[in-house]
Amino acid sequence: MRRSIVAGNWKMNGNLEVNAELIAGILKEKSSAQGIEVLVCPPAIYVAQVSGLLEGSDIGVGAQNASAFESGAFTGEVSLPMLADFAVRYVIVGHSERRALFAESDGQVAEKARAVLLAGMTPIVCVGETLEEREAGGTLEVVSRQLRAVCDGLDADQLAGMVVAYEPVWAIGTGRTATPEQAQEVHAALRALIAEADGKAGLEVRILYGGSVNAENAAQLFDKPDIDGGLVGGASLKAKDFIAICSAAAGAKVTG
Repeated sequence: MRRSIVAGNWKMNGNLEVNAELIAGILKEKSSAQGIEVLVCPPAIYVAQVSGLLEGSDIGVGAQNASAFESGAFTGEVSLPMLADFAVRYVIVGHSERRALFAESDGQVAEKARAVLLAGMTPIVCVGETLEEREAGGTLEVVSRQLRAVCDGLDADQLAGMVVAYEPVWAIGTGRTATPEQAQEVHAALRALIAEADGKAGLEVRILYGGSVNAENAAQLFDKPDIDGGLVGGASLKAKDFIAICSAAAGAKVTG
């Protein structure tokens, strides 16, 4: 059975005071969401603070991005060894905003995913289509291309060691959400693609949904057999909303 996971992507939000209040609220409410994995992904500059605030808890810390290079003349970048110093266990790679705003290619996303795995961390590999691509009937073609670029460079153990997040670009921050049936169709296709490379990994890899997940729609989404939790954006900035989503994941029956 796959253990559900809910990851909060804070994006470029927060400050020292706000972060402390948010983490305190999450820790206070966390008891209502047992049995799942919970993590938060603050901006890189606040990883050290958040890691310290969560020390001794069962909530993990993730990063929103990382360089594929260990060190060197890469001004402005943050390396995986640096993140490891602050107990970072997960790294988001290929988020749609990184692809669209910073021109990250499928190849670059694949390189980052491999680097994260080699560093002993877990990549959360994001894939997703634009509204134009969905309306043209290209959803499965797009997400399959994006995920295959990553899978082609991994062995069976590495495949099983990643997390995938389906984030329809047209639903991120727009208030629009894929229906549970639309999301399940894509998740099932992604799982089948992983299974083509390795059957065991196809059963084990957790696939998250990310696209305006909120307390109202989370339970219906997480009830689908191939949706193993969520990559949560705006709702992760409010402790009660975030924990409500975590509680929905805890109550869902996810089998594998």
